[in-house]
Amino acid sequence: MKFGTDGVRGVANSELTAEFALRLGRAAASVLASSTDRPTVVIGGDTRESTPMLDAALSAGFSAEGVRVVRLGVVPTPLVAFEAQRRGAVGAMVSASHNPFGDNGIKLFAAGGSKLTDEVERRIEAQLDVMMSPSAAPAPIASETSAHGPYVDHVLSVLDGRRLDGLSVVVDAANGAAHEVAAEALTAAGADVAVVAASPDGRNINAGCGATVPSFVADAVRSRGADLGVALDGDADRLIAVDHTGAVVDGDHIIAIAAADLRSRGRLRHDTVVVTVMTNLGFRLAMRAAGIDVVETGVGDRYVLEALAAGGYSLGGEQSGHVIFADHATTGDGLLTSLVLLDAVKRSGRPLAELAGEAMTPLPQILVNVRVPERVPDFGHEVSERLAADIVEVEHALGDDGRVLVRPSGTEPLIRVMVEAPTVEQAQAAADGLAAAAHRHFG
Repeated sequence: MKFGTDGVRGVANSELTAEFALRLGRAAASVLASSTDRPTVVIGGDTRESTPMLDAALSAGFSAEGVRVVRLGVVPTPLVAFEAQRRGAVGAMVSASHNPFGDNGIKLFAAGGSKLTDEVERRIEAQLDVMMSPSAAPAPIASETSAHGPYVDHVLSVLDGRRLDGLSVVVDAANGAAHEVAAEALTAAGADVAVVAASPDGRNINAGCGATVPSFVADAVRSRGADLGVALDGDADRLIAVDHTGAVVDGDHIIAIAAADLRSRGRLRHDTVVVTVMTNLGFRLAMRAAGIDVVETGVGDRYVLEALAAGGYSLGGEQSGHVIFADHATTGDGLLTSLVLLDAVKRSGRPLAELAGEAMTPLPQILVNVRVPERVPDFGHEVSERLAADIVEVEHALGDDGRVLVRPSGTEPLIRVMVEAPTVEQAQAAADGLAAAAHRHFG
C-alpha cells in the first residue's frame, strides 16, 4: 500500500492488515523519530470495529523500534495532532475518516503535529520493504483514559473568553471519534446542545449520518427548532453545517464567513485565504468583491497546510469541510470550526442563513464519480491526456461563466468530474458528457 491524499487507506483486514500496520509503525518510527533522543508517538483511533486491531499493531511497530507509545483511545484526529504539538511527539490516527466502517486507514503526523510532506511519505514507503530485525529495545506502551481536558481547553481558546449562551445547536457526531468530546466542548461554551448519532457500535460510523449526509442533522434541526446544526465526519477533522431551515452550509460558505469575520477584526493575515481547486467559482467571485486574495492548491488539506505555512496565512480549507485556522491548529478541526462558526453567528445577532447568503452565492456545481476497473500506472497523467480534448470542448462552451475540473481520486479507482455553470441544467449536461467520455476511455 502507498500513501494517498490523507495517509494510507483500504479495506480493513484485507488491504489494510495488522501485519502492514506493524511494518508501517516500524518504518514510520525509523523515519519520523530517528532524530529524537527519547521519541514518543501519540496514537488515537475512531470507532470502527477494526480500529483496536490496527491500533495495537501500529503501537507494536513503534515500540519495537524503541519509540514510547501513548495510546489515547477513541479521539478525533485533530486531538491527536494537538497532543503531538503539545508534547513535541509524533502522531498517528487510525481512521478512514468519512469512509464506511469496513474501510480503515492510518494518518501520520510529524513531530509537533504537522502533516507529512510527499518526500517524507516516500521515505517511509521505501522503508516498508527493507526493515530488518529491530535493533532497539522495545519501548513502553501506555494508555491514557481521557485526553479530552487539554484539547477542550485548546478549542475553547478560539472564543477568547466569549460565550455561546442562547444558541441552540444540534451536533451530529457521525457515531465516530468525537461522539463524547463534541458535546462536552460546546456545552462548556454555553450552547444548548442536542447530540445525535453518538452511539457507536463499531459498524455504524458515518452510516446515514455525519458530514457526508447532512440531511440527517437537518431533519433533527427542524424537528427541534434549533438555531443550526453541525455535522462532523468519522474522525472529526471536518465539518458541514445546516441553518435553521435545514439548508446546507458547506466548507466554501464556512470559509467565506470566517474570512469576512477575521478580516473585519484584522486577523486575516495578508488579507488572503487558501482553498483548493474544488472550491466553487462563486467563492472566488465573492472574495474578489471583498478585496480578499485567493491562493489555490491541489485537492487535500495537506496542500492547503503547506500553502498556509509558505505564505504565512491564517485561514484555508476545502469545500468538503476541512477548515484550517493556522493560528490555532496544525490540521483541519471540525469541532474548532464549529466553535468559530457559532461564535460568528452569536456576535452578529443574525441567523446562519443570513450570514451564509451574504458571504457568497455559489454557482450550480455538479459532481460525478466515474468508477474505473483499476488505477492504471500514472493514473493522473493518463486521465489528463486521454480526456484533454473533451475537457477543452466543454471549457470552450462554458467560457468565463463556468469551470471544469477532472481528476483521479487519490484513494479509490474513481475519476471525479466537476462542472460549474450558470444553470444546473448546463452543469449536469456538461458533467454527464465528460463522464461518458471517461467511460469510453477507461472502460
